[in-house]
Amino acid sequence: MVMSFLYIFIGAKHFTEPQYFVNITPPQVQHKLFAVYFTGVLEILGGLLILYKKTRMIGAYTLIFLLIVVFPANIYLYLSEIPQQLLGISKTQALTRMPFQAPLILLAYWHSKENHPKWVAYLSLLVFPPTIIYFLSI
Repeated sequence: MVMSFLYIFIGAKHFTEPQYFVNITPPQVQHKLFAVYFTGVLEILGGLLILYKKTRMIGAYTLIFLLIVVFPANIYLYLSEIPQQLLGISKTQALTRMPFQAPLILLAYWHSKENHPKWVAYLSLLVFPPTIIYFLSI
C-alpha cells in the first residue's frame, strides 16, 4: 500500500509540477510535456493497479515498464549540467539516483507475485526503506 501511495503521489507531481520532470527529460524526446504527462499517468495507473489483487500483476509490470522507460532521464540528469543546475543538484546527487531504479524494479516485481522465493521477500524488505527515502526526496 505504501508503494502504491508513493507512485500515485509522484505521478500526480507530473501534473502539479511538470517543469521539474521536463527539466530532466532528455533533449532527444520531442514532446517533453506529453512525455511527462504520459509517464505521470503510467505512475498513477500502476500505483492504483498494485492496490488490488486482481490487477496487481498488470500494475507491477506497468511500473517495471515505466521504470525502464524513464531511466534515460536519470542518465541525462547525470551527464548534463543543465538539468543539474535547473534542479539544484550536484553530479554526485544525480549519480545517487540511478541505482534506485533496480530496487524499484525489484519491488514492482515482488508486488506482481503471490508466491515468490523467500530471498525475494527478504531482499525487497531490505531495499524498501532506502527506496522510500529516495521517493520522498523527489
